[in-house]
Amino acid sequence: METINHTHEHTHTHPHPNYHPPNQKKPGWFHNLLNPLRRVVDGIQVKNNRFAHLICQTIPCCCPFERQIKLFGKTIDIPPLCKLNPLYDEFVGLRFRALSYLADVCGEDVTKYIC
Repeated sequence: METINHTHEHTHTHPHPNYHPPNQKKPGWFHNLLNPLRRVVDGIQVKNNRFAHLICQTIPCCCPFERQIKLFGKTIDIPPLCKLNPLYDEFVGLRFRALSYLADVCGEDVTKYIC
């Protein structure tokens, strides 16, 4: 059986210097405007079990806005609007840190906070 040797080098460059693949868009001015607030939320440390419980109770585990509505015999899907929140990822991370603190440091059962 012959072995296949791959000797072709990939040295292709895109002819446009500002080319970005579709999934790697440059952040816009609005994204950059919120960066200081993102850093503040990411910098919140969870060091108190009462604070961790408050975070877990305040930040929902799943988006509460996703719905299916039946109207005139047709089903209309309303997508989860949480993704429109520009700080969504930071709040999910904060909730995860709170859950981790409660489970790992305090040894508490966090199943009541998981959907």
